Order: sequence, then C-alpha cells, then structure tokens
Amino acid sequence: MRFDRISPVFPVRDINLACEHYATLGFAVRRYEGPDEYAFAERDGVEIHLVLVQNLKPERNMSAVYLYVDDADALYREWEGVQVDGRLVEPRDTSYGLREGASLDRDANLIRFGSGIHSAD
Repeated sequence: MRFDRISPVFPVRDINLACEHYATLGFAVRRYEGPDEYAFAERDGVEIHLVLVQNLKPERNMSAVYLYVDDADALYREWEGVQVDGRLVEPRDTSYGLREGASLDRDANLIRFGSGIHSAD
C-alpha cells in the first residue's frame, strides 16, 4: 500500500473568480459537474481543488500548499507577468538550502514554492 497523490482543497468566496485566478497562473481549470460549487486546477500533475465556502473570512484562512519547482525565479517571473489579484512574494535564498517565493490569492490561500539554490558558476 502506498499513497498515490495529494490534492489540497482551497476554500474560496467566489468559484468563478477563483477559477479565473488559477487559469491565469497557468493551471488547467475545470468545474465539477454536480450540485456543489467545486472546481479542479491542474498543472504538471499537481492538482488543487477549489470549493465555495459561503462565509469564508480570508483573515482566518490557513489553507496552504508547498510546491517544489524546477526554478522558483522562473515561476515568479511567469506569475509576475500575468497580473493577478492577491499577493506575490519574490523568491529569496533560505538558510535551509531552498530558494522560496509565495503567492497568496484573494481568499488568502497560500502557495509557497521553492527550488534548490542555483550557484553562479
């Protein structure tokens, strides 16, 4: 028995705006074909689920995911160029050997992303 994959579930106040946000970040987004306000955002085998939460208070939202990527700086430049709502934090080197940045959507769902620190030869 082994685990196959993980899909964090991000609560959102507006499923349509959330779908637009993640599509702008390069995710393929599809709505759930059922009675619930639910969607899936997938990119490179990574999937994030989006669920409508009527009384979501972003200041209390603690939803987060960490993405290990090939190049944190390249991802930052890509996301910086598409101008989405929320907050984007430029990557920086950490004491534990990763170069990390972050993206926070309008509902305060946090994506932290990091890659190994590339040395300048």
